[in-house]
Amino acid sequence: MNQTPDLEQLLTDPVVATLARAEETAWFTASPTETAAGIEQSGIDPAIVTDAQARFLRFAPWFAEHFPDTRATHGILESALVGIPDMQAELSSRFGKELPGTLWVKRDDSLPVSGSIKARGGIHEVLQVAERIAVEAGLMGPDDDARVLMTPAVQDVLSKHGIAVGSTGNLGLSIGIVASELGFKTTVHMSMDARVWKKDLLRSRGVEVVEHAGNFSDAVEAGRKTAEEDHSVWFVDDEASLMLFAGYSVAGARLAGQLKALDITVDANHPLIVHLPCGVGGGPGGVTFGLKLAFGDAVHCVFAEPTHSPCMSLGVRTGLHDAISVNDIGLDGITAADGLAVGRPSRLVGEHLQQLIDGYVTVTDERMKAFQGLLHDTEGIDIEPSAAAGFAGPWRILGDETYRAAFGLDETRMANATHIVWATGGSMVPAAEMAGYVAEGQRLVNEVVWG
Repeated sequence: MNQTPDLEQLLTDPVVATLARAEETAWFTASPTETAAGIEQSGIDPAIVTDAQARFLRFAPWFAEHFPDTRATHGILESALVGIPDMQAELSSRFGKELPGTLWVKRDDSLPVSGSIKARGGIHEVLQVAERIAVEAGLMGPDDDARVLMTPAVQDVLSKHGIAVGSTGNLGLSIGIVASELGFKTTVHMSMDARVWKKDLLRSRGVEVVEHAGNFSDAVEAGRKTAEEDHSVWFVDDEASLMLFAGYSVAGARLAGQLKALDITVDANHPLIVHLPCGVGGGPGGVTFGLKLAFGDAVHCVFAEPTHSPCMSLGVRTGLHDAISVNDIGLDGITAADGLAVGRPSRLVGEHLQQLIDGYVTVTDERMKAFQGLLHDTEGIDIEPSAAAGFAGPWRILGDETYRAAFGLDETRMANATHIVWATGGSMVPAAEMAGYVAEGQRLVNEVVWG
């Protein structure tokens, strides 16, 4: 059991006090840690990234056969990197501060198969588990085509195994869709406030969806208990899984290829600044690790969270990591950004990756929705509210001279900077629900305080 932290003592920290009031804030690490040292201190072997890259390639023919939206890439799961100059100009005008450099959006909202960043991590873990079971059964060799998994003999073995996960929505979708396609008995534990359409989609694929009255952590604990009671069930632990983490981290090398194809330089004088929405932290943590492996000290990663559920910011700032919940400082954890509605952060990311993360930004639901409305109006791109959290980051950095000085982000380098907002989900949202999001966002554009 976690002991309740001393709230009075915690609130002496002005950042924690601001978080407790559910107000927007931003705080940055005092000084950079060299990438090589940060990776060593993380204790995470970079070889897991290479292994994950190879696994995705092995499974590409299988994806091309089973998921039509992957045929155009021959089974490779990847998203576009898109410049958004009109959004950049509009936000510069509204914030009253021109953003130097260029602003881009990484379209993980439209990743094939499950339409979110979770397609990187969740799908990877399912693939790794399927391979392991088939190899251990003597039905698959290390160099075999992954399509061997669909042969009757392997299907018979996989059908006797289960996959379980606790999810706010998108992770459950990615795991449920692929695990059920591979023949696993699949169970997704979800909080009651997860989107109904996500639950319905999973059930339509034969996935058992179990709803819980509590929050994300309760759903995760229920999934974990299921696996403890039945050893034929593999539990995907969103709070601590290296398999998930490895899948997310593949994004680093992929992005490096995209930037090179666009003739975008990334080095000390041309910094890459990446703004990542954060829930429990596995997704942005894995992406950060991959980006650091690809770009070293030239990349700067900033996490963005909802004001009512800033679990990673709170865990890292207090040094308590998963020993503290947003509820401990009086927050309700309720947010329209359902994928980010997490009360307790991943210790794997908070404790082991904090040296590689530059800073943390919190954003109100109203501002996230306004960003969403502006992105629709300026660029014709529709994403979930949670996927818009990162748009606050670039202007928060502009407003923090201490951070920029400590990290060597002077005027010349900022003018050469490439900002990427990581859009984490949205393409599978039903049209009527997305239209509602957009309409509300458009209304809020003129109601939120921008300056």
